[in-house]
Amino acid sequence: MKYSRRAFISTTAAGIGAALLNGSFAEGAELARKHSPYEKVTLGKTGISTTRLCLGTGIRGGGKESNLTRLGYDKGVQLVRSIYDKGVRMVDMADSYGTHGIVGEALKIHPRKDYVLFTKLWCNEETKDVDATIQRFLKELQTDYIDGVMLHCITSKNWNTELNVYMEGLQRAKQKGLIRSHGLSCHSLAAVETAVGESWVDCIHVRINPFAINMDDQPEKVTPVVKQLHDAGKGVIGMKVFGEGQFAGDPAKKDESLNYILHLGAVDVLDIGMDKISDLIDTEKRIRRVSLK
Repeated sequence: MKYSRRAFISTTAAGIGAALLNGSFAEGAELARKHSPYEKVTLGKTGISTTRLCLGTGIRGGGKESNLTRLGYDKGVQLVRSIYDKGVRMVDMADSYGTHGIVGEALKIHPRKDYVLFTKLWCNEETKDVDATIQRFLKELQTDYIDGVMLHCITSKNWNTELNVYMEGLQRAKQKGLIRSHGLSCHSLAAVETAVGESWVDCIHVRINPFAINMDDQPEKVTPVVKQLHDAGKGVIGMKVFGEGQFAGDPAKKDESLNYILHLGAVDVLDIGMDKISDLIDTEKRIRRVSLK
């Protein structure tokens, strides 16, 4: 049978269309709808753009130590560099984790505009001079600015009146260009609820997973508030995604948690603790399996 060029093109196009409808190209189409740990997201109205996946450095953190510091300085630096090389462009720290020095050394070899640094300030007498505390953070991180500084582990409903000295200090730092955003890391639902209507909050860390493990309340109570934060233009950073490590031996729970959170459409960044490169490889694989809506 002889075909004209026009007929051949028409027939071929129809065949491709039918194949797509019948799922012959399902694999390629499916890949196009998948999430990526390295997709670019923007944190609320801050203008801060970074990767969906963030390196959390606070596994078993406290007292200026965490699993990252326990690796030893050189191994810690190498791990952060390896995770950066894989594509992660955001690192979450805290003064109490003791990880500033390791992260600063690891990332100073890269252009500063290519990565995002968030850290947390514990509200106590040591940090009450916020101006001096920020200068210390900058020195430890070997940087001219920090993308986000958060008040750490906030539980009080009235934090926005009780912690004025810290809020005003961070606002001054932002006005000077020393930090790009400020907010808080919440450990109670009441604190999260206050943040919804508080204009001072640029970004917020919220504890979220579908199993209520190391969360502020049951998911059905937390999730609506997280959506309110997102709708109010706050940058939402999800933490305790794997139940603070409690899902480590349960792959099904890890998958369910990622699927649940990513489909909320209200969590910008997944802050996941990683103290070995295999943690990243495993998490990357699981995120890639979650389809977009």
